[in-house]
Amino acid sequence: MSELKVYNSYSRQKEVFTPLTPGHIGMYVCGPTVSGESHLGHARPYVTFDVIYRYLMHLGYKVRYVRNITDAGHFEEEGREAEDKISKKAILEKLEPMELVQKYTNLFHWAMAQFNTLPPSIEPTATGHIIEQIGMIEEILKAGYAYEVNGSVYFDVKKYAATHDYGKLSGRVLEDLLETTRELEGQEEKRDRADFALWKAAAPEHIMRWKSPWGIGFPGWHIECSAMATKYLGKQFDIHGGGMDLQFPHHESEIAQSTICNHIAPVRYWIHNNMITIDGKKMGKSYNNVIKLTELFSGDHPLLAKAYHPMVIRFFILQTHYRSTLDFSNDALQAAEKGLKRLWEAYEKLRAMNYEPQEGKLDKDLESRTLQLVKEFDEFISDDFNTAKVLANMFELVPVINSMKDKAIPVAALSKETFELLKDQMKVFVEDILGLKNVTDSDNEQFKGVMELLVEIRKEARSRKDFATSDKIRNQLKELGISLKDEKDGGMSWTIE
Repeated sequence: MSELKVYNSYSRQKEVFTPLTPGHIGMYVCGPTVSGESHLGHARPYVTFDVIYRYLMHLGYKVRYVRNITDAGHFEEEGREAEDKISKKAILEKLEPMELVQKYTNLFHWAMAQFNTLPPSIEPTATGHIIEQIGMIEEILKAGYAYEVNGSVYFDVKKYAATHDYGKLSGRVLEDLLETTRELEGQEEKRDRADFALWKAAAPEHIMRWKSPWGIGFPGWHIECSAMATKYLGKQFDIHGGGMDLQFPHHESEIAQSTICNHIAPVRYWIHNNMITIDGKKMGKSYNNVIKLTELFSGDHPLLAKAYHPMVIRFFILQTHYRSTLDFSNDALQAAEKGLKRLWEAYEKLRAMNYEPQEGKLDKDLESRTLQLVKEFDEFISDDFNTAKVLANMFELVPVINSMKDKAIPVAALSKETFELLKDQMKVFVEDILGLKNVTDSDNEQFKGVMELLVEIRKEARSRKDFATSDKIRNQLKELGISLKDEKDGGMSWTIE
């Protein structure tokens, strides 16, 4: 096994990964804000950290993966407009605010299941941890790094920055932050424009409100994650993940709050995935290019030429290293669709093959090259989870597998040990670590069973020389877009065109 190295966003370098507790890993990933449908921007982080989760478990670690649901606080970070949108949406859909939240939480879970992501170990909600958030705010106030004004509590950024590395994660300095801070509601209450809300006083008409020592209000966005991460992973834990867009202000604020409250830096390794662009443009409402996941799966969006299977999206995401920008386009997605089909067909051929020893058939060059390509799977995934390089190696193996299936290369061109290693590692990486499934039958074992039955009926018809029945099955399947191929060894395979 290769030594696992991860790129730590905090130190800006690759580091050898050493967990706090041998054999155990605590990982926190910022979950979705469920004020609306999940979109394309949600696909990348949760597929990325699903692969990281899978690989860490593959290495034998017991992983506690915590991914929260933001169902309070973040709605108000951008001022009254965001809050009004929630209210209007709830009225429009004739739902209570928390009913609306539950609806979009369910939709998020459904979409993640389509991507074949494993559920986290714990999925806490912000509204379920108000007590913990209040307790943390009280500790920060006691330490002298927060102040209360008119029922709201703010974190004193300037005081913290005087003795701590505030801005190190995002690479921003305090002077720049003061220049770029947005004009939000309640700005005049703050001692400093860079200060952020730990607790906000709620107006009488506010939709979500709780009792606190400072009056009726609701938590700030950042304190939620600090409180939930501390509760389930402790004062310090191994990995904190999320999109690069969360580095500031969210993760920078988490570090400050947790450090003051718990007297220790909260995270050992910060891991951030890069952003998604669409046809070279940043995804955003102003560009009118936000694509919801349901639209992506159905093709019902003006920027989409067709519907794309969730496995195609997952495969497309994994073809690029998680720290590189990922540009979505119809051409790129269609290329990914063809690539996944080609890879999966070769993978299924390999699974169906058995080793047949033949005297003097060993090809030493092919043996050496195949062994190198397979052994590099582990080397690449251990080097900061480089799924792109793993997939590149797999595609170099595809023509070898196809040639062995077509008998152009004998299976015995490889040693039995290398052939078995190839089969085993393809299975481990394709399914267990990369989490890929067959697009055609990933959710339909019945369809596969029907196809196997038709193939068997056709074989029997051919053995009886009933070519009329044999041809009828082949031709009618072809009309449905399914191609049957008679193999040299008397077998039969099928593919969806």
